[in-house]
Amino acid sequence: MSVVYILRPVAALLAAAAIAAFIWAVRRGQMDDLDTPAVRILHDEDE
Repeated sequence: MSVVYILRPVAALLAAAAIAAFIWAVRRGQMDDLDTPAVRILHDEDE
């Protein structure tokens, strides 16, 4: 039995899982605001 017959379905499942995780993250709003976390450290929070 060739390894290709095992690796192709495994690769397809991993790719499908990555796409599903990306779609889930987008629908949950994880990628709505990409700029604020990067500049949050620049704001002075001292009171």
